[in-house]
Amino acid sequence: KTDAGLYTCDIGTDVAKSKVSVQEKPTEVTKQLEDTTSAVGQDISLSCELSKPDVSIRWYKDGKAIRKSQKYDLQQEGTRAILIIHDSTVKDS
Repeated sequence: KTDAGLYTCDIGTDVAKSKVSVQEKPTEVTKQLEDTTSAVGQDISLSCELSKPDVSIRWYKDGKAIRKSQKYDLQQEGTRAILIIHDSTVKDS
């Protein structure tokens, strides 16, 4: 059910009208990513918390988009977004 619409106040001899629109709050990051140090060969897990569940997100490394692959696992659990980097190497820094 939505609260948006045309509202009227009718007194019989006159009518007042108001158009109401309700905008959704933008999604925000509520818990930032934390810096991580790992030994070579370890899996690295990065996660952040969002203000809304099931939001479309994209992960990037140095400005380049990360896609799900053998190297990267992208997960979302409710408001939590998770990136797992498998078998880390120095190049993953």
